[in-house]
Amino acid sequence: MSSEELARHIIEYAQEKKGHQIVLMNISKLTTIADYFVIVTGDSPTQVKAISDHIDDELRDLGVRSRHKEGYQFLNWVLLDYVDVIVHVLQPHTREFYAIERLWADAEMEYITEEVA
Repeated sequence: MSSEELARHIIEYAQEKKGHQIVLMNISKLTTIADYFVIVTGDSPTQVKAISDHIDDELRDLGVRSRHKEGYQFLNWVLLDYVDVIVHVLQPHTREFYAIERLWADAEMEYITEEVA
């Protein structure tokens, strides 16, 4: 599975748990840490956990395991590292404070509609 296909699966799984304000960022021309970031907003700690767990569970069913996970202690910002795709699931105040899109403003960005396909 290509890194873009993986990112598209992640977006679908995030939408299934009502993740919103989803942005797909192609960072492949800017860094070697990954090809894509997927940024997702969850409105509460419970939703951040539900989105993150659902993504991880569904990808595991496809044979894809995360290399690293962070943020489950406080659930303000959960990071899931799938090598070529890094997922950031954030509560609104945390997303606004860290402004990942602004920090990586040179990346190609695709703003995903709210509807599940």
